[in-house]
Amino acid sequence: MLQVPMLQAGAPALVLASGSAARRALLEAAGLRFAVQPVAIDEAALRETVQAEGGGAEEAALLLAGMKAARGSAGAGDGLVIGADQILACDGAWFGKPADRYAAADQLRALRGRTHSLATAVACWRGGAEVWRHVASPRLSMRRFSDAFLDAYLAAEGAAVLGSVGCYRIEGLGVHLFDAVEGEHAAILGLPMLALLGFLRQHGVVVA
Repeated sequence: MLQVPMLQAGAPALVLASGSAARRALLEAAGLRFAVQPVAIDEAALRETVQAEGGGAEEAALLLAGMKAARGSAGAGDGLVIGADQILACDGAWFGKPADRYAAADQLRALRGRTHSLATAVACWRGGAEVWRHVASPRLSMRRFSDAFLDAYLAAEGAAVLGSVGCYRIEGLGVHLFDAVEGEHAAILGLPMLALLGFLRQHGVVVA
């Protein structure tokens, strides 16, 4: 892991309440030292509840990010726990990670030629209380790719398409899917790093 000790204070300890490889890589690339402590919650049920009650994708993502951070905080002592969540929304429909390649193909066909947003939320808890929250919503316009391209893309990506809500890794082959992208690259990957680093500076975790 890349480490830049002079930029990060010795305390509080940072904890990432997520098993996401992309989020871990973003924190590592920023030179942060942290522990990884994934938590388990019924994300699908909570999203369905918020949507049924008329809530938006950003509201649901913030709720889930907060719940993950809260659960991680329970065993983190005085550590600062980071929780995150991401929901893809397109014309009122919400999309989660596909169950298999066939579901991924259906999802990509539904998004083809349309613009979707990625409600990307992060919440931080410390000492049993929430201390910060933020949500970003990058917008991505998917091009009208051919069925032949879709078949080739799915074959090339394999199981990787099952690991994200959009069935793509924009840092990899997924970039071929798009005409235009608006928003922070890190937020598209799953963590709004500019806002998070700003909070960490204000909180004394990294040097301002």
